[in-house]
Amino acid sequence: MALCLLFIASYLIGAIPSGYLIGKLFFKKDIRNYGSGNTGATNSFRVLGKPAGFAVTFFDIFKGFIVVFFPIWFNVDIHGLIIGIFAIIGHVYPVYLKFRGGKAVATSAGVLLGVNPILFLILIIIFFVILYLTKYVSLSSIIAAICCFIGAFILHDFILVLVSFVVAALLIYRHLSNIKRIIKGTEPKIKWM
Repeated sequence: MALCLLFIASYLIGAIPSGYLIGKLFFKKDIRNYGSGNTGATNSFRVLGKPAGFAVTFFDIFKGFIVVFFPIWFNVDIHGLIIGIFAIIGHVYPVYLKFRGGKAVATSAGVLLGVNPILFLILIIIFFVILYLTKYVSLSSIIAAICCFIGAFILHDFILVLVSFVVAALLIYRHLSNIKRIIKGTEPKIKWM
C-alpha cells in the first residue's frame, strides 16, 4: 500500500506542469498553443523567455530530484530510480493537462541528479558540448540520454541500465518530430549570446 502511494505521489508531483503554470500566471499564455506545444523547459525558453525558461528548468529538475528520496523518507524498500520513473511519466503525461506535457529531459535529469550526481555532471557536460557544437537542444538531449544508458553499463548498475533504457526510449519517442526536422534541416537552433 505504501509503495502504491509513493508511485501515485511521484506521478502527481512529476505531473505538475511548471511551464504551463508560469506561462498562465505571469504571461497570460497557454504555452501549449505556442512553439512546439509542449510544456517543458525548451519551449518555455522559446515562448516565455530566458528567466521563465530557467525557472521552468529548475522546477522540472526539482520534481525529479525530490521524489527519489521518498523511499528513504517514508522507509519503503525500493530504489529511488523506480520512484523517479513515475515522476518522469507524470511530466510527460500529466493528468492535470489531459496527458499533454513535456519531453522528459529536465525531470529525468533531476532523477539522475538525486541518485548519481557524478554521472549527472558528466552528462551535463556532454549535453552542453553537443549543444555548443550543433545548437540543437533536442539532439543534445537524445545524445545525453544515450550516454546515460552507456554510463549505466560502465558502472554495472543494473537498475540504472533498465531505467536509463526506458527513459532514453521515451525521450527519443517524444523527440521523433525533432529528429525528422533535424534530418530536413528545419529544426530550430538556439542562439548563443
